[in-house]
Amino acid sequence: MDNNSTEQEMPKIEFPCLYPIKIIGIASESFQDDVIATVEKYTEKISADQIELRESKQQNYVSVRVTITATGEDQIRELFTDLKTIENVKLVL
Repeated sequence: MDNNSTEQEMPKIEFPCLYPIKIIGIASESFQDDVIATVEKYTEKISADQIELRESKQQNYVSVRVTITATGEDQIRELFTDLKTIENVKLVL
C-alpha cells in the first residue's frame, strides 16, 4: 500500500482571510490591553466586535479571542511569536 496516496495534504489558507487567534493568560488589569496593542502592531485597529473575552471560574485566567484579517503566513507567525513574549500569556492558539 502506498503511503503517499493515503496521506491528505493540509488545506492551504487563502489570504487575506478572517483568522481567529485565542490568547490565554493570567488575569490582570492590563492583559487585554497588552494583547490588543500587540495584535494591532500587525493589523489595522481592532474593533470591539472582533474581540471575545472569557474568564475562568475562579477568574484567575482569561482568554481573549481576536479575529483579524490575516494577510499572510509571515504575519501570523510573527504575531504569535510576539504575543508569547507578553508576561502573563500562557498559551497562543
